[in-house]
Amino acid sequence: MNEQDSTRYVSRLTRETLALVLAGGRGSRLKQLTMWRAKPAVPFGGKFRIIDFALSNCVNSGIRKIGILSQYKAHSLIQHVQRGWGFMRGELGEFVELLPAQQRLETSWYAGTADAIYQNIDIIRTHHPQYVLILAGDHVYKMDYGAMLAAHVEADADITVGCMQVPLEEARGFGVLAVDDQNRLVEFAEKPDTPTPMPGSQDTALASMGIYVFRTEVLINELLRDADSAESQHDFGGDIIPNAIH
Repeated sequence: MNEQDSTRYVSRLTRETLALVLAGGRGSRLKQLTMWRAKPAVPFGGKFRIIDFALSNCVNSGIRKIGILSQYKAHSLIQHVQRGWGFMRGELGEFVELLPAQQRLETSWYAGTADAIYQNIDIIRTHHPQYVLILAGDHVYKMDYGAMLAAHVEADADITVGCMQVPLEEARGFGVLAVDDQNRLVEFAEKPDTPTPMPGSQDTALASMGIYVFRTEVLINELLRDADSAESQHDFGGDIIPNAIH
């Protein structure tokens, strides 16, 4: 596949992808900075907010169907998105939608990352995406999601998890992935006491970045199954991914 073909391939995939940005968290580690706003709304570099990293990554990757799931003290976040991201062309199928907790399917507010997506299943179905990209709205990084989508499709995967290499002693604070020699996910442990090293290394582990690509039908099936589990904490790292592996 030459570079031009790859660009067209990725562009087609990104057009068929809906990105859902989880932006409802308080972010207690930032203390006073999140006393009156959600963590994704914390100012960064002057007029920008932390959520702009995820949104910019989406737009620069060619993903222009974006939903933002908000909950905790969301006024300044909503205001920023309305003022700063209103340039999307609705007539071309582009949008940044705000999806506050509305108790659409349940009588409770968002109870976890997976529950937040579950409570918006009807929105997902309305847009008919082939793939759903799930992101955190409070991370600072630069990434081309198109390459991840291309790898997801080429591997014929149901779920793809974005990860990074971290020293083994630091991996206890992350979700840790164990993979085989084909990079197929065989185990996922949330903040394990004894992290599993990545293949070919004794002092490095693969830590989840909280970035997930799902085939839409797989995501919906996993969310419905998780919603029926009384023992679940309704979290992607703690419940959805490990259960999908099993």
